[in-house]
Amino acid sequence: MTRIHVTRWDGTNGQGPHAVFVHNIFTWGSDDLYGFAAQRPLADGFRLHLVDRRGYGRSAGAGRSDFETDADDVVRLLEGLDAVPGGDGSGAHLVGHGNGGVIAMLAAGRRPDLVRSLALIQPSAFTAAAEHPVVAAMLDRVAASAPGDLPESVTPLDFLRASTEGIGLPMPEPTPGRLRAVATSMRERPVWEARIPLDPLRSAPWPTLVVCGTWEEAPEPYRAYVGEPLMACAEFLGDALDARVLRVPGYYPHTQQPDAVNRALRQFWNS
Repeated sequence: MTRIHVTRWDGTNGQGPHAVFVHNIFTWGSDDLYGFAAQRPLADGFRLHLVDRRGYGRSAGAGRSDFETDADDVVRLLEGLDAVPGGDGSGAHLVGHGNGGVIAMLAAGRRPDLVRSLALIQPSAFTAAAEHPVVAAMLDRVAASAPGDLPESVTPLDFLRASTEGIGLPMPEPTPGRLRAVATSMRERPVWEARIPLDPLRSAPWPTLVVCGTWEEAPEPYRAYVGEPLMACAEFLGDALDARVLRVPGYYPHTQQPDAVNRALRQFWNS
């Protein structure tokens, strides 16, 4: 069985509730740029488990990254948390960002009994929200291109530059870890192929929180092609799951507005 790496932060001496974080593309669990490094202060009251998905961070690669396999990995992690000293069988708070939000939704739908709450930070749950006109237009646009058809000449550095500078964002330092994450992202199964059953999430006894940026200051190409569909997803899921929706300035809520997001997560988990 492939084992994924999990970074664990715990300031509770093994007594706090568990919280599992699932990251987006181009990153890994404890990354301070796109990951969840800024959520570390929450470890004063919770046991944080930051997943490195397969092919990211310190987890082994597995060929083409796949959200279904990642969801299985998250379920196995949730199943094992009761074996950690202090486990009380009450489940774990589950947090997912972007594609990690899709993975968190799939895992929670498979094993709602292992979940204490679900927090989705700009989840890329496009197929779940396909009836929203903005999302439908995005799905039509991506359907015209076959996934995985990047020319072999395109390197991870090329892809990183096009995905950042190409839409008006600064390119992060192309460290080996970042380029490995980008290489995995280039091969990742397209998230618009995910089929996310909403009924198990809608009927679950635990609450759901959706966090989304306002995107006002985002470069126009990034807002148009990425931000608007993500905001539409957040709006749709808020209604479909009867979830609380938190809007914060910016386009990477948990890294650009960590105090607001951490405060919301703490209040949500303690409610």
